[in-house]
Amino acid sequence: MEKHQIQIENVGLIRDWLKNRGGIAIWNSINLSNPGASWTAPVNDEHGNPKGKPTWQAANTPSRVITDASEVEVITPREVSRLHIALQRGDGFSIVLTDASTRKVRKAVEKAGPGAWYQFEDKEAVIYVPGDVVSLNEVN
Repeated sequence: MEKHQIQIENVGLIRDWLKNRGGIAIWNSINLSNPGASWTAPVNDEHGNPKGKPTWQAANTPSRVITDASEVEVITPREVSRLHIALQRGDGFSIVLTDASTRKVRKAVEKAGPGAWYQFEDKEAVIYVPGDVVSLNEVN
């Protein structure tokens, strides 16, 4: 099974959850508008009780529970491009990408290669790929 990857800024939180909260649960999306999403959450709350799914968009049960730090890899993102994006009003109060911006972002992520993702910063989509990848146990 593939190791679960986290970003470097989440190392402290993930270590705490592995040590004090029963591990980490990986929850996949069941929302057809957000099919590739997933969430990493602690298995238990701060009182030791099962936490449950982190959002209505998550499946009813986690796809995976990890209790061993050796099953977690830490990635340092490497920026590959920035794209100007256009936004529009979605349903209700939501703001969404225009169709053209959605196509542009998807194309850039596909071009960046396996493991690529994007994050929004102001009116830009920043495309990242995994840079250095190390075991959680190797990070100070």
